[in-house]
Amino acid sequence: MTDKDLKEHVENALGWEPSVDATDIGVSAQDGVVTLRGTVRSYSEKVAAERAALRVFGTRAVANDLAIHLASGSERTDTDIAHAALSALKWNTAVPDERITITVKGGQVTLNGTVDWQYQKDAAGRTVRDLTGVVAVINLIGLQPRVNAADVRDKIEAALKRSAEIDARRINVTAADGKVILSGNVHSWAERQEAERAAWAAPGVIKVEDHLAIVP
Repeated sequence: MTDKDLKEHVENALGWEPSVDATDIGVSAQDGVVTLRGTVRSYSEKVAAERAALRVFGTRAVANDLAIHLASGSERTDTDIAHAALSALKWNTAVPDERITITVKGGQVTLNGTVDWQYQKDAAGRTVRDLTGVVAVINLIGLQPRVNAADVRDKIEAALKRSAEIDARRINVTAADGKVILSGNVHSWAERQEAERAAWAAPGVIKVEDHLAIVP
């Protein structure tokens, strides 16, 4: 695929994504690297634009240089955002909110604490990401390992083999002290994300190093 074709496909993907207003977004592509420039109205829209670009076949990486210009009336003080974040986490049943602390500065939300599962960390990040006034989220929540490395590796390999979206024969898994390393190659960014998701789903995983190469 040429850079011109990839640029056009990403532009079409952004235009098709209902959660993104692509009017003020510019796209460039070079050697599989897509760069997004321009402005969006919220942090959640910035993330949605990045994900839309990553889903396009041929995209190997995205440089997200989109600036956030909050819509009129969407500005909030850091205190307002902190209160909203605490309330939102409390109402999310997937998040052990009592184990998470929040700091807010200039609309940037930082999450700290320790949880048992990656999905809980991800859920906390998504919960505050979509709040009005948030311009960035730094998720520093840690994970507590609970099982041995052999069990982790076996569970991940089994999950990869079960997935219809992954060619498990092309992926190698190693695990030690809660850290998982994925190596080998996949056909697309979506397949790479699915492999990473499968790794994070294993109990006891606190870190995933994704060394998978994308070979369309």
